[in-house]
Amino acid sequence: MYNFSYFKEKDRQTILDFIEENPFAFMTGSFLSGKQVATQIPVLLEERNGELFLQGHIMRNTDHHKAFVENPNGLLLFTGPSCYVSASWYSNPHIGSTWNYMSVHIAGQINFMTDEELIGFMRKLTLKFEKGNTQSLTFYDNLPDGFLNKMMPAIVGFEIKADNIENVFKLSQNRDEKSYLNIISKLEEQGGQSALVASEMRKRQSELFSSGVEWNNSKFDS
Repeated sequence: MYNFSYFKEKDRQTILDFIEENPFAFMTGSFLSGKQVATQIPVLLEERNGELFLQGHIMRNTDHHKAFVENPNGLLLFTGPSCYVSASWYSNPHIGSTWNYMSVHIAGQINFMTDEELIGFMRKLTLKFEKGNTQSLTFYDNLPDGFLNKMMPAIVGFEIKADNIENVFKLSQNRDEKSYLNIISKLEEQGGQSALVASEMRKRQSELFSSGVEWNNSKFDS
């Protein structure tokens, strides 16, 4: 992971909110042989006694299921909007351009759910993404028995205790104020993901420059 202190989000709640807002995670691991596996899945975040747990489900008898049975060490990656940032927008443009992005990595041991725990999880999962609508036809309790009898044996639920949490919120924090504001303006003009990154940068503007301290541009972006 890109490990520079000024690109680290220090507020715990901001990190938790980021996970909640970007629940479609990239989960990766490996067989004991070293062969890597990966999948992308929606994940629920749960806090119990001050500790964080991530819950999801995957298909049985896939390569990633077999790998996690053999080697329970897993890594979940949560990513947000990202965009290209041109060095031509800097006060000193004679350095490398870069990419702004936000990412949270959570590592831990995978524990598989019992059948009853999986049912409870599927209730929570469907209810969350149906925005609490218990009348929705796709809420777990409203699904036909024929469908559930066929599909539930084909999936397995898992939970990961967050043993290690790392993050990168790389949002041009190492630029001087003039460059920072110009980057925001250029990104807002582009719209889409660029504008979303600009919005995140605006949230941090006053904190970054309230002291009047400015970053020195280095030869390379870091």
